[in-house]
Amino acid sequence: MEDKYFVHQTAVIDEGATIGTGVKIWHFSHIMSNCEIGDNCNIGQNVVVSPRVKLGRNVKIQNNVSIYEGVTCDDDVFLGPSMVFTNVINPRSAINRRGQYSKTNVGKGASIGANATIVCGHDIGQYAFIGAGAVVTKTVPDYALVVGNPAKQIGWVGEYGHRLNFNGDGVAVCEESLQEYRLENNVVNRIK
Repeated sequence: MEDKYFVHQTAVIDEGATIGTGVKIWHFSHIMSNCEIGDNCNIGQNVVVSPRVKLGRNVKIQNNVSIYEGVTCDDDVFLGPSMVFTNVINPRSAINRRGQYSKTNVGKGASIGANATIVCGHDIGQYAFIGAGAVVTKTVPDYALVVGNPAKQIGWVGEYGHRLNFNGDGVAVCEESLQEYRLENNVVNRIK
């Protein structure tokens, strides 16, 4: 089984974890039982993937990230160094809140910058871009660009991660891919 993916000798893989083909798991990471890791994921140094976490294909997790129960990441998600997910709104050391974990889904192609914090119960839309150090306290729409503490939307980005500038007709073209997008009723959709 291990020949279909790479595990650094210092990583710990618990029995019952499902790991796809082409996955790379680096130094001091811990992959816990009953999690699912899709094909071609790259799991950096000192990462924890908790039980019942589900990662899609081609998820890139940088160093020092803990992905707690209640979190799912769709395909092509990027999690920057030391970003944080929470899974309980009101944690207390003396009170066991297992079974009360809030869910957070990170949509396809979304990027979360270094040291950002995602407060549980708030989904991140497809291709959204969370700036470094942002503290997300509400759901983020598809293609939204959010920064700050608390995070506020300051614009829109395309699938290649470039800022979109919409013309008077509500159309924007990505400078790199030349993909076209439409902004209508505060919702962005790719049109070409």
